[in-house]
Amino acid sequence: MSKASQYAQVLDRLQPLLEGETDAIAMMATIVCELHQGLEHFDWTGFYRVVAPGVLKIGPYQGGHGCLTIPFERGVCGQCAREAKTQIVPDVSLVPHHIACSSTTRSEIVVPVFDSAGRVRAVLDVDSDTPAAFDAVDRQYLEEICGWLNRSLPNPAFPC
Repeated sequence: MSKASQYAQVLDRLQPLLEGETDAIAMMATIVCELHQGLEHFDWTGFYRVVAPGVLKIGPYQGGHGCLTIPFERGVCGQCAREAKTQIVPDVSLVPHHIACSSTTRSEIVVPVFDSAGRVRAVLDVDSDTPAAFDAVDRQYLEEICGWLNRSLPNPAFPC
């Protein structure tokens, strides 16, 4: 099945599950579950939440253990939060600032999640054990899914 078809099935399942939900953690957990179970090339799927200025803390995830805390100055997740833009890394071994939570990870995509005021409130991090697993199709669908969270997150101070 094509990657786009896998995403279409995930979207079909997610929309009714998230309809009317306003709790950010519940939404994140549901999104992670559906993505991780529905896409063949996802080996670690999770959110890191902004819990203080310049600090990401692990949120709902599936896969092996992730890093518990990531400062904005470190890793691809930190870079995504700092720059407020999607990061696609075809080969993590070529990125000096990559944080290796798993020795099997070969590629990564990280997508920012904004609150309604346009501030980064979280990032969606997906790792694959396959090199160059992520592309424009992943970016398109993952940014769309994170957009659902963008419209749902309030503008409180911390934590998310």
